[in-house]
Amino acid sequence: MSEQQSAPDQLAAGKSQGGAGATYKVVLFEFENFQGSKAELSAECKDVMEKGLEKVGSVIVESGPWVGYDRNGFSGEQFILEKGEYPRWDTWTNSQRSYTLLSLRPLKVDGAEHKLHLYENPGFTGRKMEIVDDDVPSLWGHGFQDRVASVKALNGTWVGYMYPGYRGRQYIFERGDFKHWNNWEAPAPQIQSVRRVRDMQWHKRGCFIVPDPAPAPGPDPDPAPAPPAPPAAAGAS
Repeated sequence: MSEQQSAPDQLAAGKSQGGAGATYKVVLFEFENFQGSKAELSAECKDVMEKGLEKVGSVIVESGPWVGYDRNGFSGEQFILEKGEYPRWDTWTNSQRSYTLLSLRPLKVDGAEHKLHLYENPGFTGRKMEIVDDDVPSLWGHGFQDRVASVKALNGTWVGYMYPGYRGRQYIFERGDFKHWNNWEAPAPQIQSVRRVRDMQWHKRGCFIVPDPAPAPGPDPDPAPAPPAPPAAAGAS
């Protein structure tokens, strides 16, 4: 397995594009609650300002998944964006480190199976934990420490979090080898929870669901007949 490529290299090699028939669409809004100017994307965007937006205040992912970054050029803190609505910045991150979203790219989900290897030390050494087709809200709860210095994503796409319960800074692991925590742009070798990134191609429901609008009430197809009029009262004798 080859060493993990940078985001631009992955895009050039087609690693971040979906398989045959895969489609991606995301709508960015300038202000919270889907207000202000908007831009629709179906491919990578290195700088949202080139789409006429000064900032991104809310997001609707119609098909995905996507990964967003707080800097242009696919760099900085990462945010996983699965199918659904994100009315303000704290719905796509709870790390409290950054509220900006300046670049996005599609994520490849290459199948329904998921397998991930976590290692205590760089270069795939030290204690090892294997995760297969499961989400792990706490590595400590499964007998593993919070120090993760290298990762092998053997199947599927994953997102790791700095803290338990899928909280804190996020790290995206597409299929490949990550020999050092610098490869996933982490400030330290700390991961305490991981989960699978799911795609509507393989899973009916992702992390967030866009509710269907309620249908408008239609006319009664078979209205009940009107009751007969009461008989006229007899006159007084």
